Amino acid sequence: MAADATSLLGSAAARSRGWVDAGLSIVVPLFNEATNLTALHARILEVARALKTGRALATEVVYVDDGSRDGTLAAALKLPADGLDIQIISLSRNFGKEAALLAGLDHARLGAVLFMDGDGQHPPALVEKLVAYWLDDGYDVVYTAKAHRASEPWLRRFGVKTFYALINWGARQRIPADAGDFRLLSPRAAAALKQLPERNRFFKGLASWIGFRQIRVDYEPAERIHGRTSWNLYSLIGLSIEGLTSFSVAPLRLASLLGLLLAAAAFIFGVQILIETFVFGESVPGYPSVVVGLMVLGGVQLIMIGIMGEYIGKILSEIKARPVYFVAEHTLKTAESAGAAGDPPARSAAE
Repeated sequence: MAADATSLLGSAAARSRGWVDAGLSIVVPLFNEATNLTALHARILEVARALKTGRALATEVVYVDDGSRDGTLAAALKLPADGLDIQIISLSRNFGKEAALLAGLDHARLGAVLFMDGDGQHPPALVEKLVAYWLDDGYDVVYTAKAHRASEPWLRRFGVKTFYALINWGARQRIPADAGDFRLLSPRAAAALKQLPERNRFFKGLASWIGFRQIRVDYEPAERIHGRTSWNLYSLIGLSIEGLTSFSVAPLRLASLLGLLLAAAAFIFGVQILIETFVFGESVPGYPSVVVGLMVLGGVQLIMIGIMGEYIGKILSEIKARPVYFVAEHTLKTAESAGAAGDPPARSAAE
């Protein structure tokens, strides 16, 4: 009974804020997903019908083609509206997933926004559960996380743990471990995310930083419908560096601590040399110790310069204030126009 009362209160609160009638925009970034798109769209249509029937919730889907090279745009343009409004945004080139997420957020026409990948591993059937946490319980950010990583190589699991330990080190607002981009934002949470002006974006961090009521939902990722993932070790390392330098000062702190440790080690080594020379009368070999010391100090200095360079590069990017993305083509298919025979979808050029 207590749970039912809480649900009713949350639902009433959602209605009082105007959330129920705001609708839901499902944003799906795409990169070389032509073979997956038809099956994924069919599953999204089923979810949209269930939300409309069960909750009278208006739904649209925003597909963002991030410079695909395999006919993804052509496949997206052929998708039927069938009772669901569809936006198809084609970016002028590949800007990266973070830019594609921002493009979808900027073009979402309804209040709440849900982000999911286009490879089918984020199960559309889970969308109704995320919506329930938003409408019934009043949560503003409903994020998903992998229930476990038992099937992943140990090196990747170790890398993920190290990444989250670094990015959350000393952070005032911690980023939940294993949280993914598959999440729902209420209208006010989506509006807050739109207000953040930075161009070097790390979506997981920003969605946690805005605050509001948040809840985690664990899930089992599905297998890809077709093809192979475009994420490799190099791109994952690049994303990790991007997240660390865009959302945390932990690398700078590590560099400072490393400098302190080296200074302490040098001081202890110097004291040892003095003791051996003046107390025991032993001569300390100079050449090997000097060479090793120079190599260690030189390597550490280069590492520190590289870390500082990453942050300076981010500052330069923000100062230039270049747009995060450019839209080459924007197509809108409405449910009403889809029902009218011979009525083509509205299309526009670069915005």
